[in-house]
Amino acid sequence: MVPQRLLQLGVPAGMVLIITMLVVPLPAVVLDMLIALNITTALLVLLVAMFVHRPLDFAAFPAVVLVLTLFRLALNVSATRLVLLDGYAGKVIDTFGHFVVGGSLIVGLIVFAILLVIQFLVITKGAERVAEVGARFTLDAMPGKQMAIDADLNSGLIDEDEARRRRHEVHAEADFYGSMDGASKFVKGDAIAAIIITLVNLLGGFAVGMAQKGMAFGDAITTYSLLSVGDGLVSQIPALLLSTATGLIVTRNTGDSDMGSDILRQLTNNKVPLQIAGFGALAICLVPGLPKLPFMVAGGIMLLASTRVRPPVAAETHLAVEQVHSSAPDTPELLAAEIQVDPLGLELSPDIIDLVDAASGGDLLDRVKALRRKIAGELGIIVPPVRTRDSIDLPSSTYAIRLFGIEVARGEAPRGTVLAIGDHLDALPGQRTREPVFGLDASWIPAELRVQAELNGATVVDRASVITTHLAEVVGQHAARLLGREDVKTLTELVRTGHPVVVEELTPAQLSLGEVQRVLQGLLAEGVAVRDLVRIFEALSLKAQVTKDPDVLVEAARAALGPAIVAPHLAEGAVHVISFEPGLEQRMLEAVRPGDLGAVVALDPLVGQSVLGELSDLRTAAEERGLRPVVVCAPQLRAAVRRMVAPALTSTPVLSYTELVGAAQVRSVGTVTGDRMAVTA
Repeated sequence: MVPQRLLQLGVPAGMVLIITMLVVPLPAVVLDMLIALNITTALLVLLVAMFVHRPLDFAAFPAVVLVLTLFRLALNVSATRLVLLDGYAGKVIDTFGHFVVGGSLIVGLIVFAILLVIQFLVITKGAERVAEVGARFTLDAMPGKQMAIDADLNSGLIDEDEARRRRHEVHAEADFYGSMDGASKFVKGDAIAAIIITLVNLLGGFAVGMAQKGMAFGDAITTYSLLSVGDGLVSQIPALLLSTATGLIVTRNTGDSDMGSDILRQLTNNKVPLQIAGFGALAICLVPGLPKLPFMVAGGIMLLASTRVRPPVAAETHLAVEQVHSSAPDTPELLAAEIQVDPLGLELSPDIIDLVDAASGGDLLDRVKALRRKIAGELGIIVPPVRTRDSIDLPSSTYAIRLFGIEVARGEAPRGTVLAIGDHLDALPGQRTREPVFGLDASWIPAELRVQAELNGATVVDRASVITTHLAEVVGQHAARLLGREDVKTLTELVRTGHPVVVEELTPAQLSLGEVQRVLQGLLAEGVAVRDLVRIFEALSLKAQVTKDPDVLVEAARAALGPAIVAPHLAEGAVHVISFEPGLEQRMLEAVRPGDLGAVVALDPLVGQSVLGELSDLRTAAEERGLRPVVVCAPQLRAAVRRMVAPALTSTPVLSYTELVGAAQVRSVGTVTGDRMAVTA
């Protein structure tokens, strides 16, 4: 193993040496060694690029390109200095100038020009374009990838560590392709520099040879031209290797094996193309004048390779086995996962996914997580993860909230705007709307007008706050439906850790988890928090000895939670109530009948309509005085009255007398008498 200290100092020291090479002359023998190192390193980089499984496995490649390009240019400068000063730049350059090109200046120039064309116009140009497109598409795909990661995290498919790793990978991929876009420019500039350096060597060599050394024109051309061409070839070979590695990296797709294995496997995966290519090569042998042996050998190799390909049946069997092992999309497990319905979902139109893009300042997902914690603290339930995704079916600037796959609410959140709520918004440009939770007049105004709207007395809310508030309202309204059997089991186990006796007395000895769930759902349906499970379970264990009627059990739990139930309705320590006249209440008690969903008050329709009308009038009068009244009645009647009142007066709470113990004062704002009922009758 290489010492860590050496790894830390190796590259910085190398960069210092490269800069030194630009100004300090090198002996010819040292230059030979560095040229050999340059060619070998370029070959190593090419092979590493071929053996990586994905581009990010060679994330240091852009930096490697820069360092090797500077190293090669430094070698060019050192070689030029030796060529012009001594007429000799080491054995490597001399050999390339005489042996490789046969000592011919024309051949050397042609070979050098061809290498430049291959590198500059074919490999470098293509790699530059692929890197540019890859960088743009990678950056464009970042918000969608981050949204998918956060959606998987919210749905519980991955944990925080895995989500953090994936986010890091997305950012690393964007940084890599952005760096590759710039690194390809280094390769392109290196090719241009090679042309200029070679021309400088040629012209400078002629001038030095004839003017300073007194050489004849022909001798100067022969000596310095071959050295210049040799230097150019020595530089272009590693440059060609490095530009080829650049092309391989930017065109490499993520795979399970190295590039060579992928290419060979995919080229030889089907025998039909191999057979056609083989017979086509043999058919070319029929052309008069062409040599037969090369085409026969090539065709024979293709036909031999086609015999090594597995037959279609075996291939299909192998594919089926791979699909079984990799959990193909049609396995029962994955199909079951696909058809599962998310309890709670949030869909965004594609144009507002910036709300979940952390790079653009979007913090909606963090707010949703905080909302889940807030609701858990307020209601005492475990809110299921919110599955967040984009949907092309939604209109522009629209979001939708789904409950068990069914859309229950929809709103708008136009990009670049904030929601101004108030009565004096006509002076501000914007899109008029209504606040989705309270139905207040509002307007979506440009974000830069926020301060002006606040100065006009408006309440300004950002888009993420609008969505999270709307989501909180939906969760509160449907908390009973969101409380599943597994959630009840989890909550019960939490109580068991601190109060094991309470749980052991209640379940399963007296009530099943399903019956406990029904009681908790009954409490949540009326906005009663179930945080104090210990008090609830104690009350249920006592009442369950007598009856298992859900309404009776709910009333027992409510009685135990009396102070907590009445607390939200207190105003300066007093609760304002609407009660029933004793005679009417007795008549309603006598009219209580069991129903499929619980007890109901079976009054005459006209009588019931009259009672609801009087309740509505009393509530309206109280609200005009700034009060928030509640309806109170006997505990035996409360559940039935709630079912009667809920359709017409949804937001009016119905409490029992026993639940008022938490109020210091009880003030009556009205009594429902029998007067209107009698007149109606």
